[in-house]
Amino acid sequence: MRTLTTTQILRETLAEELRRDPLLFLMGEDIGAYGGAFGVTRGLLKEFGAARIRDTPISEAGFIGAAIGAAVAGSHPVVEIMFMDFITLCVDQLVNMAAKVPYIYGLACPLVIRAPMGGGRGYGATHSQCLERLFFGVPGLRIAAPATGADAAGLLRGALRENNPVIFLEHKLLYPMRWELDDAPIAPLPLGRARVARAGTDVTIVAWSWMSVEAERAAATLAREEIEAEVIDLRSLSPLDTQTLVASARKTGRVLVVEEGPLTGGLAAEISARVTEAAFHELAAPVRRLTLPDCPLPAARSLENALLPGADAIAAAARDLATLV
Repeated sequence: MRTLTTTQILRETLAEELRRDPLLFLMGEDIGAYGGAFGVTRGLLKEFGAARIRDTPISEAGFIGAAIGAAVAGSHPVVEIMFMDFITLCVDQLVNMAAKVPYIYGLACPLVIRAPMGGGRGYGATHSQCLERLFFGVPGLRIAAPATGADAAGLLRGALRENNPVIFLEHKLLYPMRWELDDAPIAPLPLGRARVARAGTDVTIVAWSWMSVEAERAAATLAREEIEAEVIDLRSLSPLDTQTLVASARKTGRVLVVEEGPLTGGLAAEISARVTEAAFHELAAPVRRLTLPDCPLPAARSLENALLPGADAIAAAARDLATLV
């Protein structure tokens, strides 16, 4: 067994995949000598050289476009967006080109875009967003969102075996978390399979990425009150494992969906609709959402902490839902 941070797990996974696949290379701002904004690519330049660890200009639209071209031509690019907020600068490239290539031209586009996202570090409104909602409804784009060290490795390996573009979400608060892993390499994890992080019978809590961590903490609190919450960690947002969601909803009859993004127009609304459509008659109460309010995330840590859904807020919402008559 080894104890590794999420950052180290991602770095080792990338290194192993670079050794495995000679067509794979990395692109992004300051990923070479500097090692990336969050240190994930630190040391890779020394082993693999500048041809495979490529620093880019500050032009997200430009280097995402180049990566799409490289993917279609047969290479396997992995692009780091320094903060997910900056992915807005290349929406056209992703939505109108990468996502459409397989449909229009019948060509594979094996592109992985790593995107550090989320709040909790006081970075303010333009460096803390969870923007998966912008891409969730775009056919052709896949989205992975690990919440554990093992899943970070497995989902990244799975993403690198896709022939479609994958947005790989890395929550900033997960980077320093430590995990005990076996020495054996972690196998690729196919996208589209949720994880039952904790079994329960009284209420289902659905979450992804950092919110899954908070949901498990909330479930532990509820267990001490003899409320057994089932926690579903989605792991993959597109494709979405609706089957696991519906099965849990039918089992508990009560569902809380937790999302770090704002309330309006989020994934929680789509998940609520799917569960309600499939399991309406088995539900004992309407599906409930717990999200950020509809406002940008402030930089002040006190205000940020007050707005972000955390374990206490999740426990309170799940408790209320579980005891609703």
